[in-house]
Amino acid sequence: MTTSPNTATSNGAIYSVLDNNLNRIAGIQGAVLLSNDGIKLSAYMLDEAQAERMAAAASGVAATMKAISREIDGGRVIRQLVEMDDRYLCIVGCGDGSTLIVVTNRKARLGELGGEAVRTAQALGEWLGTPERGQVPTA
Repeated sequence: MTTSPNTATSNGAIYSVLDNNLNRIAGIQGAVLLSNDGIKLSAYMLDEAQAERMAAAASGVAATMKAISREIDGGRVIRQLVEMDDRYLCIVGCGDGSTLIVVTNRKARLGELGGEAVRTAQALGEWLGTPERGQVPTA
């Protein structure tokens, strides 16, 4: 499958934003940018198969948090932090219909992880929007 020059440029720009922002996080293991329906848009420091599995699984977590927020009138979900024995996972809304997932080892400082993940999502969200499926673009 070939990609158009615009797609290649867009993917390169996304990777550049990910690299410029996330490489500052101690213990960075990788990141995935995904559409809210679980399609991997870009991966950073992860192999394709792992990035695609993470995107599919994390879309459900992000959707659950959005549903809970709606139920309690909590507003927009800014970020979610999952602590595991050996890793941290930060999930951040990114643009219209996209989500950024950042995974680190336990050496990461949580404030730094959360701050850089939100800044990265904001940088991408300014020009990246993935409309949710079923929405019809307005002309």
